[in-house]
Amino acid sequence: MRRNIKLIVFVSIIWMFVMVYYFQTSTEKVENRALRLREVATAMQQYQDESSAGASTARQWASAGNTPVRVLGGGVGAVGGSGADDPGGNVILIGSVKDFERNAVHGLKLNGIVALEDTSQGNSGTGGPSGGRLPIAPSARGAGEVEYFDEAGYIRAGALRNGEDPYIRNRFNQEASDALPSNREIPDTRNPMCRTKKFRNDLPETSVIITFHNEARSTLLRTIVSVLNRSPEHLIREIVLVDDYSDHPEDGLELAKIDKVRIIRNDKREGLVRSRVRGADAAVSSVLTFLDSHVECNEQWLEPLLERVREDPTRVVCPVIDVISMDNFQYIGASADLRGGFDWNLIFKWEYLSPAERSVRHNDPTTAIRTPMIAGGLFVIDKAYFNKLGKYDMKMDVWGGENLEISFRVWQCGGSLEIIPCSRVGHVFRKRHPYTFPGGSGNVFARNTRRAAEVWMDDYKQHYYNAVPLAKNIPFGNIDDRLALKEKLHCKPFKWYLENVYPDLQAPEPQEIGQFRQDGTECLDTMGHLIDGTVGIFPCHNTGGNQEWAYSKRGEIKHDDLCLTLVQFSRGSQVVLKSCDDSENQRWNMREGGLVRHNKINVCLDSRDHNQQGISAQRCNSALSTQRWSFTKYA
Repeated sequence: MRRNIKLIVFVSIIWMFVMVYYFQTSTEKVENRALRLREVATAMQQYQDESSAGASTARQWASAGNTPVRVLGGGVGAVGGSGADDPGGNVILIGSVKDFERNAVHGLKLNGIVALEDTSQGNSGTGGPSGGRLPIAPSARGAGEVEYFDEAGYIRAGALRNGEDPYIRNRFNQEASDALPSNREIPDTRNPMCRTKKFRNDLPETSVIITFHNEARSTLLRTIVSVLNRSPEHLIREIVLVDDYSDHPEDGLELAKIDKVRIIRNDKREGLVRSRVRGADAAVSSVLTFLDSHVECNEQWLEPLLERVREDPTRVVCPVIDVISMDNFQYIGASADLRGGFDWNLIFKWEYLSPAERSVRHNDPTTAIRTPMIAGGLFVIDKAYFNKLGKYDMKMDVWGGENLEISFRVWQCGGSLEIIPCSRVGHVFRKRHPYTFPGGSGNVFARNTRRAAEVWMDDYKQHYYNAVPLAKNIPFGNIDDRLALKEKLHCKPFKWYLENVYPDLQAPEPQEIGQFRQDGTECLDTMGHLIDGTVGIFPCHNTGGNQEWAYSKRGEIKHDDLCLTLVQFSRGSQVVLKSCDDSENQRWNMREGGLVRHNKINVCLDSRDHNQQGISAQRCNSALSTQRWSFTKYA
């Protein structure tokens, strides 16, 4: 018995030591592999292999009048430093944005810990706050030891102030986002058949390009972490962050501590298009992956995209875009039976596949989906093809219309666009932009869209101007270089695009666009109503919008795809907006004397009761001012 007690005590002690060791090591273990800081040993070795070239190029750049570059490292003879402020031997490139952007300058192959600093003011570079350098990864590390990014500290530095509206900065609930970990679990929204797919072993690696302007730290970090944690490590060469002149440079610079992350900062606001091109030019991989800065990549999102591009470099491929709630950040799977399209107003929309296409997908839900248009925020493209195709239209401003332009260009110049159902990426969709547009968002969008229409739509652009007459008054700049590109690439006409890519988009029948005026000062107005809504009169503002109407050859009075509809064939009937369906109660006739008479019965549009019930249909009487309308066509 005494022997058994000793054995039990001995086993208990051993078990206690094992458990203590387990808990001690498990608390030190960090599961979030995406937040590993850069490996000092790797960076140092690569730099030493190329240190002469790196230092020489740095001197050349400095002597050419560029912002001076200081390359610091233990014992390396470089511009402006002997390694005194880097006792641990870390390799750090410090220089202007140009220096960092062109990786040939420094010879680090982007594996060093990077920060940016303007040394042109005589900075001694002694480190610390007075040295002007942002914090970098700690240098006192043992060989092979891994350190992790301080996620909590990073998020805390950009947190909301007490009492601050959580929606005010980003137009989504930042408080809800900040409360979530960067590596949170999300549902796998793929079709089960996707989970059994095997992908080829020779997939190319990719450079992921993420542009941002004043993005919430938590959403930006979660984007990066989802890329790194849910992608095969060997397929992510780098993540290139392009900071489009955010108010706080450290939002991006801090992230350069993370392994595989590079940061480029614009010295003025450039907008999405020019920022993406800057990131693409700096990227080192043969395949580019463009992502927005508030997304979360799902399981095995990357392989299906890379495989399609590997098989045909002229394919431009997109994931299915799931929805991340702007209010509570719930991750919601989207339908895979959608493709991108547009109306003649050139505004992007999601639309269901045709019954024939859905039948094909029913048999094999992993089949790629041809799409006439991409949303534009998330796609993968071969870099050589991106360059050959003309990158982006660099004269487009801020945001909007660039997806339209690149979609037309890809299809008309020999490529194709696909949505890959087995690739899923969630996106935070907002109702409003959190930033301003110079000249207003409407004017910027119209300018960008008009550039696309003028270059790619040939005579069909007139349908756009008929749908959006005010766009004709927006200057769009010089497009000679884009027209020359179109000719150089031997691109097909827009008629071919409509017939072969988007036959569902029918050219509208001839119609006149304008305003219905009454007494010269009041205009027929939708009052912001949609289907089944009444219409009224409102002081004319001459900016289109709710007061813009089309009068078709068939006698329809249309606002977009809604028609003025007589509710009942009787006097005093309401007139409401309904989807145009070619029915008799949607036919009107403009008569002499300004009457707008219904085709079937003797009733006319009348505004007498517009404050109570909206426009009604009353017995026609040209003596009544409430029934006299003048249709003023837009020029």
